[in-house]
Amino acid sequence: MSNFKSIYFENDKLVLINQTLLPIKEEYIFTDDYERISVSIERLEVRGAPAIGIAAAYAFALAFKNISNPDDEYFKKVFNRLASTRPTAVNLFWALERMKKIFIANKQKESLYKILLNEAIRIHNEDIEMCNKMGENGLEIFTGETTVLTHCNTGALATGGSGTAFSVILNGYKNGLVKYVYADETRPLLQGSRLTAFELDKAGIPFSINSDSTAAFLMQKNKIDLVVVGSDRIAVNGDAANKIGTYNLAVLCKHHNIPFYIAAPTSTIDKNCKTGDDITIEFRDKKELNSFKGVQITSEKYNVFAPAFDVTPNELITGIITEKALHKPPYNFSGV
Repeated sequence: MSNFKSIYFENDKLVLINQTLLPIKEEYIFTDDYERISVSIERLEVRGAPAIGIAAAYAFALAFKNISNPDDEYFKKVFNRLASTRPTAVNLFWALERMKKIFIANKQKESLYKILLNEAIRIHNEDIEMCNKMGENGLEIFTGETTVLTHCNTGALATGGSGTAFSVILNGYKNGLVKYVYADETRPLLQGSRLTAFELDKAGIPFSINSDSTAAFLMQKNKIDLVVVGSDRIAVNGDAANKIGTYNLAVLCKHHNIPFYIAAPTSTIDKNCKTGDDITIEFRDKKELNSFKGVQITSEKYNVFAPAFDVTPNELITGIITEKALHKPPYNFSGV
């Protein structure tokens, strides 16, 4: 597999691959400005729940790079700005809360920036390790040579390591258990056709891109053995929010008796959400649906309904793969 890093820290700057330009152009953003990183999260230049959390942690640290004796007002400004970027991915808030605790404990120290940076690096390294363990735990879902369907993007572009669901697929492929992958294009921003295809190609895994609506046809023709996707927030009862279109797949899997799996680190489990009803769903700008790369493709005057995520009820989920284990129903993550 060709090695590439979608997010890394070098020469006191955060480096992000600009995912909005992939796969046509591989261009990187180099910055030590927390506001620029905030904008990158909002624009989806960096995306994927774990990667958003990592980027936010680095951004928080960088906000104090050249600040001596920071006051609480400045802290609140930085924290609230980063927290306002995306509402659904719980990893963002999980990472910010970790950074907040470190700040409060060390805000009087001259070495505050280095202390914060070390915590951001720790969060990043932990995610790399969690990705590897999810890949290992995910081997249990395969019973032989398997054709997999996946949705959205869950690999190195969405995480700090090899991915969540993508790590499971990659490890399965390396062990001779994945023979082919179908990647939903993932409307309207095409994370599947632009990003997952990019990662599958880098890994040398045989694949095809299909329109989201083709998934049902593939299942009807017995082309799919299992589905594995990621998640941006998981409730205590196992309900899982993921990119819009995921719930469709879970319903289709139920009808066609196909296993449906979620892969996500435990940092994606929100102890404050008892069920999926408690998960805030992000709605995106109408331009993401009525235009493409700045070109209008339908009338501007038409109303647009554009949720970025949907919630899959736990009863439709065959298993949830974390870095700790392959969890089977009934789900109860209150003690995880």
